[in-house]
Amino acid sequence: MGRKVAASRLANGSDRSPSVESAPSRPTLSRLTRGAVAAAVLVLVAVVAFAVTQEVTRPARTGPAPSPHAVAPARPAFTPAEEAYIRTLWPIHGDVERSTARLTLGQIFYKNNDMDRAKLKARADEALATYRRSHTRIRALDPPPSVRREHEEYLAAVDLFEQSAVELLKMCADGRDDHLNAAYPLSQLASNKIREVGLKFWRDEFPAN
Repeated sequence: MGRKVAASRLANGSDRSPSVESAPSRPTLSRLTRGAVAAAVLVLVAVVAFAVTQEVTRPARTGPAPSPHAVAPARPAFTPAEEAYIRTLWPIHGDVERSTARLTLGQIFYKNNDMDRAKLKARADEALATYRRSHTRIRALDPPPSVRREHEEYLAAVDLFEQSAVELLKMCADGRDDHLNAAYPLSQLASNKIREVGLKFWRDEFPAN
């Protein structure tokens, strides 16, 4: 930088000695050309250095890159008995999911002071009735042995949703937020159980991570 300033001063005749009057000098074409080339080289070196740094710090691949069109291994097809059971469970599942989503939104509205306890209670009452009705309907099903475990898991999830709704109704009655805090983990555990069942029964609705 100092060299450029000095050169500029020299070119403009501003860097004269107080005792010697020198003739103004004019930068020659070769000097300007050398400066431009030097600047271009510096830019090129910086670009190359950056590219090399990126390549060195990039994690090494341990195998070929996965194809974006890779297809997951096909799962065994359901038997006729399994399909019949899953088709019967589907509308029940829809009722449970809709009630849960509506009740969850109600809790969010309540916490944000966008819904009062009376309206939240109405949603909790409706959800509890849906859960109890769904529990009875699921109990009446006769699953094949191959999906008996998923059947019991779904029942357990509905039981947890019922407990969560009861805690919310307690909060609506006495206004204590500890009931709200108790309701959340019950509902979360129930949702996790239903997701595990859904990964087997309804693969499009519950895509694997």
